[in-house]
Amino acid sequence: MDKRRPRVPASPEQRRSQLRAVDDHTDPGDEPVEPAAERRVHRSTAAKTSAPKTSAAKTSTAKTPAAKGPAADTRDADTSDGAAGRRWKAERADSRQNRVQRFWSFLEIGNPYTTFWLILGSTLALSIIGLTFVLSSTSVDPTGGAFTTATRQATWAAIGLVGMLVMMVLPTRWLRAIGWFLMLLSAVLLALVAFTPLGHTGGGSTNWLRIGPVQGQPSEVAKLGLVMWGAAVLAKKGRLLSQFAHWVTPFVAPGALSVLVLVLAGGDLGTSLIIILIVGTLLFAAGVAMRYFVIAASLAAVMVALLMLVTPYRMMRVWAWLGVNCDHPTDPCHQMQQGYYALASGGFWGVGLGQSRQKWDYIPEVHNDFIFTIIGEELGLLGTLTVLGLFAVLAVGMFRVAYNTNDQFTRLVCLGVIAWINGQAFINIGMVTGLLPVVGVPLPFISYGGSALTVTLIAVGVVLNFARRQRLDGRPRPRRSSSPSKATKASHRNPMSV
Repeated sequence: MDKRRPRVPASPEQRRSQLRAVDDHTDPGDEPVEPAAERRVHRSTAAKTSAPKTSAAKTSTAKTPAAKGPAADTRDADTSDGAAGRRWKAERADSRQNRVQRFWSFLEIGNPYTTFWLILGSTLALSIIGLTFVLSSTSVDPTGGAFTTATRQATWAAIGLVGMLVMMVLPTRWLRAIGWFLMLLSAVLLALVAFTPLGHTGGGSTNWLRIGPVQGQPSEVAKLGLVMWGAAVLAKKGRLLSQFAHWVTPFVAPGALSVLVLVLAGGDLGTSLIIILIVGTLLFAAGVAMRYFVIAASLAAVMVALLMLVTPYRMMRVWAWLGVNCDHPTDPCHQMQQGYYALASGGFWGVGLGQSRQKWDYIPEVHNDFIFTIIGEELGLLGTLTVLGLFAVLAVGMFRVAYNTNDQFTRLVCLGVIAWINGQAFINIGMVTGLLPVVGVPLPFISYGGSALTVTLIAVGVVLNFARRQRLDGRPRPRRSSSPSKATKASHRNPMSV
């Protein structure tokens, strides 16, 4: 006799709970036991349900309106009212904003060690490229001095590197006094150029000072002096710069205005543009109201237009840039056209280092203002983009130093040097590529010019001083020793000390 308890058929409520338990993937051991007959019915029903459907069945199922569930209704609603498109546009806008924020944070914030080497590495690379192409462009000198110009440029580069190292290790508090000294020195030298026979004329302007065998441009010293002295004055003013009289005196007048007048007295319009750019950058970074910049920019544009109108050779350069007077007997378009030929013949890879054909007396003053065209011919588009990238890296490094400091003097000096070097590079490259008329502005670090290269390297040394200070401040400090201090030891040695 079977004494086991007979099984009672499950009620509909129990079967529904069992089916819900199966759908929820519960443990089979927890399910109630059902009769074998019902298990066979369930298996057969499940087999029929899971059997593959024919294509006709699929088609009929897809065509029935009952196949549409809540997801399909939601998609249809999104398509009808445009919610999906708006959501996609919002996601794309957020993605673009995140990319811009990441890129901007990369420009602003960086490791102080990385920032220091960005500035130093790009400076050395540009200087080496400059020495290489000064040698390449002057190697075909018919007078026999193939290496004379390159050797002289290398000597000035060595002097500039020594000056850069000296400025880098000087105490930062000395830099303000050095700015005052450079400003006074540049004013005296510019006066000697403009009003004494020591001034030397070259390239249509009198901006050279020749004392015996030594020759240089005092306007380059004036750029560095204006940056450092102007930064010291504006940082000292502080919140008083909101008043008109305080930002005008003494920085704009008599300081910057006297330098500008002395440079214009020698006829150097290109250097005058760089000085105006430096002054505008320092005032903008110091927080001067924007309405004054609109007025000053209008006045500067009128002055530059008048200076070009009253000077015939400057107007001839403007007409040559527009391609109007190329049939003039002096052939004013020759230099620009030969520069275009050099850039075009370089292609992407260039014709090879030292293999330029336009440097064979086709481009006048090829080692000065138009040296960028030789880079484009010998190294191609890849070489020109490399030079542009190095200038961009230098600007990023200096901008990081300016952004990551609380000292207004440091910030203004860094931004002033950026405006000076990169603004001058922009004008030179725009000039040789036809974006701007020829104004006689050399390419920093690369064009031939001993005084320009030396002073530019010294300016970079000033910025490296600030970057080095930030690197030392960011270094982790050693933990204090647990040993007693010197005062404690002395008190133990001297029983009368308190």
